[in-house]
Amino acid sequence: MKFGVVVNEGPYTHQASDSAYQFTKEAIAQGHEIIRVFFYHDGVNNGTRLTVPPGDDRHIQNNWSELAKEHNLDMVVCIAAAQRRGILDENEAKRQGKDADNIAEGFRISGLGQLIEAGIQADRLVTFGD
Repeated sequence: MKFGVVVNEGPYTHQASDSAYQFTKEAIAQGHEIIRVFFYHDGVNNGTRLTVPPGDDRHIQNNWSELAKEHNLDMVVCIAAAQRRGILDENEAKRQGKDADNIAEGFRISGLGQLIEAGIQADRLVTFGD
């Protein structure tokens, strides 16, 4: 089965990101295909490389980055939601006149069309968070 995954909540504030990560990891382990993971609303906060959780806590952003690297996942951060929350890749930082970017490895910034495309291509679009 082909899944699209939508993450609408940020890390550490809601269970949605952890649940989405575990779902995605298990779906891959069971042989399913993940079309795309789309981070929307506060979910874009999963894509910042500046997250520094306490040493005894899980590092959700690193978990997502490692999973993407291991399985060549397409992880898309919504551009409008990201800009509102100060998450920029190199191109957007330059375009917006900012002196730094903070997108984490394995994530990319794009528009809502990527969410629509995932919904069309997937057998199921699974949403985590409000």
